Amino acid sequence: MAASLHNDVKQNSYISPVVLHWPLSMRVVNDQFFEFCQANKELRIERTAQGDCEIMAPTGGETGWRNSRLTAQLYNWAEREGSGVVFDSSSGFVLPNGAIRSPDVSWVKRTRLAVLTPEQKQRFLPLCPDFVIELRSASDNLKALQDKIQEYIENGASLGWLIDTEAKQVLVFQPQKKPFSIEKPEVMSADEILIELDMQKIWDVEF
Repeated sequence: MAASLHNDVKQNSYISPVVLHWPLSMRVVNDQFFEFCQANKELRIERTAQGDCEIMAPTGGETGWRNSRLTAQLYNWAEREGSGVVFDSSSGFVLPNGAIRSPDVSWVKRTRLAVLTPEQKQRFLPLCPDFVIELRSASDNLKALQDKIQEYIENGASLGWLIDTEAKQVLVFQPQKKPFSIEKPEVMSADEILIELDMQKIWDVEF
């Protein structure tokens, strides 16, 4: 059931990423940024379209567990469907606007990956995923995640889901359409990529 977007977590409960503002004279190219991230593998690092570096805190146990189940479901679907490849949250993508992002889960058509060189496949992939999912925990800023999903859409993604585990709500983003929310879905499906996910495996924590 569609509803308006909302934010029910107080501002002071958010854990914001550490942002490093690099002067223009010190901005690094994509290969240098890749090496920087490889040297700091214990951190999740992204780059904004403006060239700033964002360092995210590690996730909590519940979020990590949910993300693993989400990735497993999408991987199993992709293996059956066959037309695309699934990537986990450690995979980086160079978007057309220059940002380097790592969605929690993403899917890319094989036809788009086939044109990449072996060297390109070993580094941050120079493309925007076709489908992205971000998983929100209680400490995540909802507006910041909405902006991130919208950035994917503006850079070529055909579908984005923002899963709010606190509200048990999924926000759906598509090109040239207003985002809308689905309240407490048991199953999420999308005609664009013929996917279906069991959301009960995401809502219910079993450890």
